[in-house]
Amino acid sequence: MAGVSMVAGLVGATVGAHANDSIIKAASDANQWAVAGHDYGNTRFSPLKQINTENAGKLSLAYSFSLASLRSNESSPLVIGDTLYVSTSWGPKYVYALDAATGARKWTYEPEIPDDVLQYACCDVNSRGVTYADGKLFVGRLDGKLSAVDANTGKELWTTKVVDYKQGSVITSPPLVVRDKVITGFGGGEYGARGSLQAYDIATGKQVWQTFTVPAPGEPGSDTWKGDTGLKGGGVAWLVGSYDPKSDTVYWGTSNPGPWNTGVRSSGDGNFGKLTNLYTASTLALDPNTGKIKWHIQQTPADAWDYDGVNELVLANLKIGGNDVPALLKADRNGFFYVANRESGKVISAEKYIFSNWAKKWDINTMRAEEDPDKRPGPGHPAKDICPNLIGGKNWQPMSFNPQTGLVYIPTNNVCMDWSVGDVAYKRGTFYLGAEFPTKPGPGGFLGELVAWDPVNSKKVWSIKQDLPFNGGTLTTAGNLVFYGDLHGDFHAVNAKDGTVLWKKNLGSGIGAGPITYSVNGKQYVAVVVGRTASIPAFLGEIGKQMTAAAPEGGALFVFAVQ
Repeated sequence: MAGVSMVAGLVGATVGAHANDSIIKAASDANQWAVAGHDYGNTRFSPLKQINTENAGKLSLAYSFSLASLRSNESSPLVIGDTLYVSTSWGPKYVYALDAATGARKWTYEPEIPDDVLQYACCDVNSRGVTYADGKLFVGRLDGKLSAVDANTGKELWTTKVVDYKQGSVITSPPLVVRDKVITGFGGGEYGARGSLQAYDIATGKQVWQTFTVPAPGEPGSDTWKGDTGLKGGGVAWLVGSYDPKSDTVYWGTSNPGPWNTGVRSSGDGNFGKLTNLYTASTLALDPNTGKIKWHIQQTPADAWDYDGVNELVLANLKIGGNDVPALLKADRNGFFYVANRESGKVISAEKYIFSNWAKKWDINTMRAEEDPDKRPGPGHPAKDICPNLIGGKNWQPMSFNPQTGLVYIPTNNVCMDWSVGDVAYKRGTFYLGAEFPTKPGPGGFLGELVAWDPVNSKKVWSIKQDLPFNGGTLTTAGNLVFYGDLHGDFHAVNAKDGTVLWKKNLGSGIGAGPITYSVNGKQYVAVVVGRTASIPAFLGEIGKQMTAAAPEGGALFVFAVQ
């Protein structure tokens, strides 16, 4: 794995002209955690190694902090200098600035969030964090707004409306800042929203550009939709984006098409031809200056299973077949792990990383899956025992890439489903689905699995099986460690090379958030937010009841160090 390296997009003066200088400076300091995914490439790899395989077993609590907000706390904090910034669920209800070494509160930002946001948030009232740049924090909100806050004082500087949340579009993930633009998407794929990415001026909040991810009638790609159905066709970009300064390209994934009944928007069967529903369930490469789409990869054309393509794009430089490849890595919900050249968009490999049976393979030449027709549901054709389930082989919980081991650490799910479709009518602000999807356990007697994946050779290296799905995101470090939590509330440190569990601590509530690490005054800390999911189990029948029973709701930040 000597040929594997982390994307070098955040360090060195050569990239300063292509990125935001304050982010470059902050992210190049190994002591900080300056971006939601640690860096523009979303690697979630920290070069810190004071905590390592030799002493991880001695980790103990440095401090904890109550978030004063229950339910689906999913934030990965930021650390800039000696200040830790963390957002809560419900809006966010609060954004806190804390002394990163002691947990002492410096200030609290409390946006005014309407009381009715829950009914428009398909998959819970979560906030996955905030974004830092130019001395400001940028906060996406459940009421469809984007706010800029002074990072030193917590004072709100500007707020702008991104989207009408009452159409079913909430903002749950941190935006991406490139130069003087703040770029964000929003949710709503289950409500018939038409997806878009939008950029705002960092100083004023004024909209600079908007790129719809689904074409309107008459626009290029509109012939991939039946009639004008794309106007309510989903394809929303609700998770995080990535950025490559070298090529000056932003990468973002898009959600499922809507409604879930493929007969409304496509052929209703596997003979969909050109009715692929662009640009849903896709990876998009965009020009951050204009929002123009440079290229795309549609992982699940004419999606019939709610296989959102939103999962984060991890940027890494790999040596494949003796060649240095600027790679883009994606563990898609559809169960395939994609490696693509992030400059050209050419798919290099697409292999199953979990048990999946809806398709025999994904052909990198035709850029389509070789589907099992019995597993594609449609009008008059219910399907049984489809794997993976609609929560996917991997959901939003972030994976991490360690350039020293060459491995990607993926929180995966092993859940299956039946699927049948029915008539559906659009009503603004309500679910636009047209499907029933009873849940079933996957094979093997486990429901989740932490998978260490070799992206060069497309194979599993080691794994840890788990009794529940929908477990926490991962962090990996130069100390040869991987940190992750699970739905029982157990927070783990394991050996990054072989998965040996070195340390475990129960934190009282289920963990979905990705952990972070940082250093203050020469001391390394590891932090994680807890507060289990509440809405997702409702989609999963008896398995959902097990998820809910595993731990109570919660809302807290825990910070550990080797004392």
